[in-house]
Amino acid sequence: MTNDPLFWLMSLSVLIVLGILMWGIGSFGKGGEYNRQHANKIMRWRIAAQLFAVAMIVLFVYLRGEGS
Repeated sequence: MTNDPLFWLMSLSVLIVLGILMWGIGSFGKGGEYNRQHANKIMRWRIAAQLFAVAMIVLFVYLRGEGS
């Protein structure tokens, strides 16, 4: 499984979502002007990254599933 490039792409996309999520939570926790200016943009980045990550997970499971 670790030799599969699709596995690494899927894993990287999940880690990117985690990074964006942590960035957003940190921004929210700190508050202030930065949060007011960037909160919606960070949320949009996270949603787009999550969409890509879920698509990669579904594609990985579909292509590497037991039945294929």
